[in-house]
Amino acid sequence: MHVVRVDLGERSYDILIGAKLEEIGTLMNELRIGKKTAVVTNPTVYRLYGERVFSSLKAASFPAMSIEIPDGEQYKNLDWANAIYTALLINAFDRRSPLVALGGGVIGDLTGFAAATFMRGVPFIQIPTTLLSMVDSSVGGKTGVNHAMGKNMIGAFYQPKLVLMDVDVLRTLPREEFLSGMAEVIKYGVIWDRELFAFLEKNREKILAQEQGPLTHIISRSCEIKADVVSKDEREGGLRAILNFGHTVGHAVETLENYAIRHGEAVAIGMVYASRLAHRIGLCDGHVAEKVEGLISAYGLPTSLSRLKRRPTVLQLTDTMMVDKKAEGGKVRFVLPKKIGEAVISRDWDDAALQEVLAT
Repeated sequence: MHVVRVDLGERSYDILIGAKLEEIGTLMNELRIGKKTAVVTNPTVYRLYGERVFSSLKAASFPAMSIEIPDGEQYKNLDWANAIYTALLINAFDRRSPLVALGGGVIGDLTGFAAATFMRGVPFIQIPTTLLSMVDSSVGGKTGVNHAMGKNMIGAFYQPKLVLMDVDVLRTLPREEFLSGMAEVIKYGVIWDRELFAFLEKNREKILAQEQGPLTHIISRSCEIKADVVSKDEREGGLRAILNFGHTVGHAVETLENYAIRHGEAVAIGMVYASRLAHRIGLCDGHVAEKVEGLISAYGLPTSLSRLKRRPTVLQLTDTMMVDKKAEGGKVRFVLPKKIGEAVISRDWDDAALQEVLAT
């Protein structure tokens, strides 16, 4: 098991990479939290892993109930957050009662938001079951729900008490979902770690075959990078915004597609267009943009807006980006690569250049 520490003073916590689902009860006993527990999950994940998690909780004297949310990004909203609140109130949960998120990014974000706001905050544990949630959404304390006008527009920064990652669960993940998670891993290579980028190039076949060594390495390295960034800038006052590489265009695509596209697929497209914009304004040379697009394509991810069922217009994209959290003072913030392993957060780009890039 590999342990990554997120250092946030009294809110610090461990990410346990390679722990087993059967250990969750024992690990929660070490947290000094309440016993009455709610596990928020979806029907598919519950069928696959519910028995293992609930057996562990029972053995550790945690009386647990399940709250099932339908599977899909469209259910990450205030209505389903309210459904969680109602279930907790009906069952007399209190401020020490923990919520456990067992699932992917939707479950993690929604459960974390409910934990942050129910009785002004209750303990929260993450058990991510997708690659994307392991390397991204389960770490760092961003929680939230979507609004009809934009993704994650309602939310809170709220850190978990513990993150348990059983890498073996990824073997049941559909290939498309695994590839979606790879987009976020590629992101870390582009913005922070050129050695990780090179590792992804060299070990593509081993990673896609989910060989234990390479897979654990890329998950661990991704978590180390995110933990480092979050420890320095928990609430995205500056540096943490670098983690949004690919998300400016990506979130707009998700919104316009009504979440019919996977998050990682949208981010993959967004990374390609952000790299093209960086090249267009002279921030990086064409080789950088080519390498980013080439690696994304090598992992079977989309690289063009033309791959969408209904390609949005440039105006639709720019208007939607203006509603995003990354827009300030009438200007959209982009994360742009300077070279592989280094990126900058910028509002210093030309509108005409963006429109030209989005039209390609």
